[in-house]
Amino acid sequence: MTGSLSIVADEQIPLAEQAFSKFGNVTLVDGRSINNSLIKNTDILLVRSVTKVNELLLKNSNLKFLGSATSGVDHIDIDYLKSSKIYFSYSPGSNSQSVAEYVLNSLIVAKKKSCIPFSKMKVGIIGFGHIGSKVKKIMDIFGSHCLLNDPILSNQRKDEIFTELEEVLQSDVVTLHVPLTKDCDYPTYNLVNEIFLKKLKPNVIFINTSRGEVIDEEALLAFKMDNPESVLVLDVWRNEPNINTSLLSQAFIKTPHIAGYSHEGKINATENLFNQLNHFCGTNFTFSELYIPNNIRLSPEMNGSKYDVESIISQHWNILEDNISTDYYNNLAIKDRAKYYDSLRKNYSTRYEYASRTIEFSDGIDMTAFDNTVQNNLEKLGFKLNIK
Repeated sequence: MTGSLSIVADEQIPLAEQAFSKFGNVTLVDGRSINNSLIKNTDILLVRSVTKVNELLLKNSNLKFLGSATSGVDHIDIDYLKSSKIYFSYSPGSNSQSVAEYVLNSLIVAKKKSCIPFSKMKVGIIGFGHIGSKVKKIMDIFGSHCLLNDPILSNQRKDEIFTELEEVLQSDVVTLHVPLTKDCDYPTYNLVNEIFLKKLKPNVIFINTSRGEVIDEEALLAFKMDNPESVLVLDVWRNEPNINTSLLSQAFIKTPHIAGYSHEGKINATENLFNQLNHFCGTNFTFSELYIPNNIRLSPEMNGSKYDVESIISQHWNILEDNISTDYYNNLAIKDRAKYYDSLRKNYSTRYEYASRTIEFSDGIDMTAFDNTVQNNLEKLGFKLNIK
């Protein structure tokens, strides 16, 4: 079945041509340009979240396999795929570590406004799947008290780790890690509305890395106006790439949907689709030969007279450098804003996860400046240490 297959892939899927050319002829395209005429005679379509996959796109096509290099599926009409007998695969959890690290790096910066140390911080995690569970694991390292809310898992597991939403919303930090859903028992569309927001602390650090449509943005704007001490950390927006300029101006950390954009997260998604396509085609190609994991060295600087975990992490990744330029975006003509937003994602600098970093200390380090707690916490986060 391989060799003659026609494959169309989003050009932003890493290693797409190298990996999937084993199965057939690969055409790389801009994800937003994928349309019905382009894929009419395509066997395999590989997309990201910018491509809406529905009847309008797929009608009268010969598509056999659809793969999405994403953790979410709100851009996919799964019912239509089933009715059309199109094999579907996606990549849940592929970028979960990336998003969890985004949350930590955001908090290292944002908590300077609230002056609450991690050890005394109450973190409300809404959604306890692949990402939410990793956020908790990271925050546990710092001694934060995590409150978890996930009504679906709570009903399934019947254990005592979950907390009612109202109590979670009284946390110092509220971070969202839910899928976008509408027609179900626990819809998340406009979950964050006026009623939700009234229960938050006035100085809350509010983080959304899930989907923009989870938030009623006008309600969030009103909340921010009434509670200027609140800190908004937003990576996702309604109507991307044409985002709300007023909300953009009010967010402290405001990034263009890149929380899951680590190098490893992207590669994980590609590898998952590669393996699923192997299964679909009955082949046994290997992916490992295409990708060699990185080992990036980092020489940390002291914070005063000491090394500390937070400053080392910030040296690894200064998240404020990823902010959308509010003035630049707002001053663009409306027709150019979408292009700018997409260009930020397309040209996003390579970001490696903690586990790809070796922290290298130079000869003659004063070990009194680097205590065991710092060393242990860095290793728990995934960093490798090389103390000469």
